[in-house]
Amino acid sequence: MSPEPRTVQRVYLVLMLFSTLAASFIWGINTLFLLDAGLSSTAAFTANALFTAGMVLFEVPTGVVADTWGRRVSYLLGSVTLAVSTVLYWLAWQAHAPFWAWAATSVLLGLGFTFFSGATEAWLVDALKFTGFKGNLESVFARGQIVAGAAMLSGSVLGGLVAQWTNLGVPYLLRGLALVVTFVVAFLYMRDWGFVPRSGRHPGREMGQVVRASVRYGLGNRPVRWMMLAAPFTFGVGIYAFYAMQPYLLELYGDEQAYSIAGLAAAIIAGAQIAGGMAAPRVRLLFRNRTSALLAGLLLEIGLLALLGLTGTFWVAVGLLVLWGLAAAATLPIRQAYLNGLIPSEQRATVLSFDNLLGSSGGVVIQPALGKVADVWSYSTSYLVAAAFQLLAVPFTVLARRERASSDPVEVEPAQQES
Repeated sequence: MSPEPRTVQRVYLVLMLFSTLAASFIWGINTLFLLDAGLSSTAAFTANALFTAGMVLFEVPTGVVADTWGRRVSYLLGSVTLAVSTVLYWLAWQAHAPFWAWAATSVLLGLGFTFFSGATEAWLVDALKFTGFKGNLESVFARGQIVAGAAMLSGSVLGGLVAQWTNLGVPYLLRGLALVVTFVVAFLYMRDWGFVPRSGRHPGREMGQVVRASVRYGLGNRPVRWMMLAAPFTFGVGIYAFYAMQPYLLELYGDEQAYSIAGLAAAIIAGAQIAGGMAAPRVRLLFRNRTSALLAGLLLEIGLLALLGLTGTFWVAVGLLVLWGLAAAATLPIRQAYLNGLIPSEQRATVLSFDNLLGSSGGVVIQPALGKVADVWSYSTSYLVAAAFQLLAVPFTVLARRERASSDPVEVEPAQQES
């Protein structure tokens, strides 16, 4: 029996709620957690880079899992993998483990997130098409971003407060428990509507066919290619800017033990994500083309990162962080709609995973490089260098704009379909 569009959207929003809530318990204190374990700034961001290296290594294989065995199977595997690797992270902190243990666990965490990355978005788009959905994708993605932002706000603030009241390890245990709940929710309510798993075929041959087709519709598709090649600079800088904000705000605040202030960084981004998600459907209408909106948002982010590196005042940095988060959040649903409009259903999860792979590859290189800048000079200097790195994404966005892709024009579409 075919589900209604509202059913698909509700399942998507519930999945976004639980998965983001689980993940966000540690987002406000993760860098402090690594530093508390005895790692230097360079080592801490190298561990984060190995997390993104795990995403690079496993993005396409897990995307193939989603495109052959099913998006639901991929999501369930992600829940289990993240729960196990989170507990291993906590054990490494308890034991003050050597760096190799952090490296191995970080790669395993990356594996867990790759099971989620392409599968969830591909599941939503295919399921909505299956139901005959007539609304615009930006509105659905924006609604998911609002729910994720609310979950992130709750989880990051709670994680910071729990760390303040107990210790830095307890939020990781909460995350592991929440991931078990996420698994149960996905097992009960997620179905592969609009997609038929192909698990009966030879896995090696099937993987080769899907990867070849994904390269064709990914890097072989010029508008998609340029957007993907911009991703290493935007994602790599974004993940560093987010995690470096924890010690940077504490430095500006003047109290390195104020973990609740570190949680404030994640809470600010979460609040900006909610506001940005609400603004995205309106932001798109300010431009004739989606790539014009993406270019404007990118230039704004670069300017705000540079200002973050120049300020020495805590509250000014907080205000700039809010604006930076808003700029990034308001354009993300627009980018998602642009890419999904150019990718066939059969290769959707793998191509989206490949896009995440390229973004993660930027994090592998940029995070330890900027962490070294912070160690040698300062966090403020690292934000100035981060702005220079992100500037490298501008030419690729301009090239994507010149392609005049079919999904680029912003049209006045029917109102969000609910039933």
